[in-house]
Amino acid sequence: MTGGRSVLLLAHTGRPAAVRSARLVHERLSGAGLTVRMLEDEVRELAAVGCELSPVEAVSPEAAAHGVELVMVLGGDGTLLRAAELARPAGAPLLGVNLGHVGFLAEAEREDLGETVRSVVARDYVVEERMTLDVAVFNGGRGDGDPPVRSWALNEATVEKADSRRMLEMVLEVDGRPLSSWGCDGVVCATPTGSTAHAFSAGGPVVWPDVEALMVVPISAHALFARPLVVGPEATVALEVLPDTTPGVLWCDGRRMVELPVGARIEITRADTPVRLARLHRAPFTDRLVAKFGLPVSGWRGRVEHER
Repeated sequence: MTGGRSVLLLAHTGRPAAVRSARLVHERLSGAGLTVRMLEDEVRELAAVGCELSPVEAVSPEAAAHGVELVMVLGGDGTLLRAAELARPAGAPLLGVNLGHVGFLAEAEREDLGETVRSVVARDYVVEERMTLDVAVFNGGRGDGDPPVRSWALNEATVEKADSRRMLEMVLEVDGRPLSSWGCDGVVCATPTGSTAHAFSAGGPVVWPDVEALMVVPISAHALFARPLVVGPEATVALEVLPDTTPGVLWCDGRRMVELPVGARIEITRADTPVRLARLHRAPFTDRLVAKFGLPVSGWRGRVEHER
C-alpha cells in the first residue's frame, strides 16, 4: 500500500533536462499513488515554461520536508546542497539525480531516472547519515557582547580573503591551543563528504565517507607548516583573523555567507544533526571515485588465489 506516502521533489528549474525529468518523476510517482510536493516558487517556474504538474502539493520552504518519506533532487551538487537546507531539520533523506557535471553527492544519473523512480516507489533504498559541521563566528563585525553568528555545513566551511590584492593573515587553533599561522588566500574546513569538493581542489586528501574526521586545508599558504590536517570528530577547530590584515568572508557550502572583520574568530565543531542520504547502490566508495573522476584502472587483476 502506498497511501499516505509523500515525496518532496526539487528541481533546478533553469535546466531543460530538469524540467523534463520533473514531469516524468511527477507522472510516475503520482501514478503509483504517492503525493508529490514541490516548492511554491518551483511550481510557478515550471508552469511558466509550460510544465504544469497536477496534482501537486505546493508548499513553502519552511514546511516543505516535514513528514515526507524522501526528498528527491533533480540537478547537480548545488541543487542538492540547497535541498539539504530543507531536509536536514526534518530528518528527511535526500536522493539526488545528477543533471550536472561530476555530481558527487548524487546517487543516480539522468539515464537511470526510470529505475530510480521504481526504487523509490518500492522503497528499495537504504539511508546513511553524513557528518555535518556547526560553525560559530564571534565578534563578527558587531559589539563584543553580541551573540555569535551561527551556521552549519555539509561539505565545508571556507574562510576566504575579501580583498583579492592582499593575503589573509590567520592563526589556527585546535582544541584550545594555537598550532600555526598563515598568510594565505583562505582555509577550507571540510567533512569527509566535502573532501571531494572544495577541499580536494585545494590539495586536501580524499576521505572515505564512513570516516568521521575534520579536514583543515590552507589555500595557497605562505608558511613552512601549511600541509592539510586531519583531526578527530570531537576536536574544536578555530581560526582567527589577525590584526593588520585584510577582512575575510566565511562561506558554508558556498551558500551561506558571513563577513569576517579583522579580529573575528570562527569556531568549527561536529554538529549533532547529520544529513541523511538515500542510497540505491551497494557499490563501495572506491567504485564511486573511479566512475566520477574517470580514474585509470585498466590492468587491475585483483586478488589471485595461488594453488597450494
